[in-house]
Amino acid sequence: MNQILINNIHTLVQVRENAPVVLKGEEMSILPCIENAWLFVEDGKIADWGKMGDGMPEVSEIIDAKGGMVFPTWCDSHTHIVYDGSRETEFVDKINGLSYEDIFQKGGGILNSASRLQKATEDQLFEQAMARVYEMMKFGTGAIEIKSGYGLTVEDELKMLRVIKRIRNAVPVAIKATFLGAHALPIEYKEKRSEYIDLIIDKMLPKVIEEELADFVDVFCDKGFFTVNETDRILEAASGLGLRAKIHANELDYSGGIQVGVKHNALSVDHLEFTGQEEMEVLLKSSTMPTLLPSTAFFLRLHYPPAREMIKAGLPIALASDYNPGSSPSGRMAFVLSLACIHLRMTPEEAINAATINSAYAMNVSDHLGSISKGKTASFFITKPIPSVAYLPYSFGSDLISRVFIAGKEI
Repeated sequence: MNQILINNIHTLVQVRENAPVVLKGEEMSILPCIENAWLFVEDGKIADWGKMGDGMPEVSEIIDAKGGMVFPTWCDSHTHIVYDGSRETEFVDKINGLSYEDIFQKGGGILNSASRLQKATEDQLFEQAMARVYEMMKFGTGAIEIKSGYGLTVEDELKMLRVIKRIRNAVPVAIKATFLGAHALPIEYKEKRSEYIDLIIDKMLPKVIEEELADFVDVFCDKGFFTVNETDRILEAASGLGLRAKIHANELDYSGGIQVGVKHNALSVDHLEFTGQEEMEVLLKSSTMPTLLPSTAFFLRLHYPPAREMIKAGLPIALASDYNPGSSPSGRMAFVLSLACIHLRMTPEEAINAATINSAYAMNVSDHLGSISKGKTASFFITKPIPSVAYLPYSFGSDLISRVFIAGKEI
């Protein structure tokens, strides 16, 4: 039996005896904490907690938090970290005035990454992605959803998903895989859109299911990418094969992506820069998690989604990094929280709830991650001494994490 006691914790954050699966509206402002605390871990699970000197168990291994705070690890429910190389030349193009759509139309963006990925080996992709995963772990992330979508051929989409499966077997963090064959339309299908949809439905999806490579399916339902009708076809086929949806929606315009996602009981709809009253009303009647990706809006200089209006309406919100080479080349979730506070006007408590409990829901790991709760996986991080939880998003340029534990083991 492996037992660890973490003591001298300034603040134990997100402590919940009976953790809710989702926090909505005003609930998002409530963040239970214990001051001057200890945390007891047994066999990789959270076993107990309390105030210093009050009922502390006697164990051989004691870790001194040295007055730091303890947070549950972040759940990053939207990433694209299997890719080859980088796209800093497009970063310069954006500085020089080209839009995301301009770059895509000239063969950049997703198509650029697809061209590079198709030439890379599975081993090369695995090695690069693993470096990103370890970096994210050091940043305090304990669960990562990873999408395909840079393959855009049957074999290359499968290659990406096989890499994700290898990552899942190689690291202690929770990994979820999402099939995103409908990320962009390959150049050779520019005049044959329906044929590419057929390829996804008739060739890609059956192979994904046969090899058990994905937990979810995704479609980029937005202006210049895939239409509502095309999305509807793909999600209908995926649902019949047992894959639940997670949708890219309303990043570039009012696309109808939110509505079609809710129609198919999507676990989450992500981006949502263009979200109005109609979209909010649809979401309120659903179990779909609105997931905001503020580092993408930051990097692309888009306007930000209306988080305050969404919370006021009673909606839940999750936060994720969208880590990818073209529009959000970072997996630092603490910075995502800073952007949520600065640009989305979310409070620190709301942002922390959005990146833990609600983002755990958005990738279906609520049963074992997202809060400091008895019986959940002991994945948490210890900060350097900081004065308050608000200091974490406030001090956006500082590296405040001292130690990270995944499933009870320090990484």
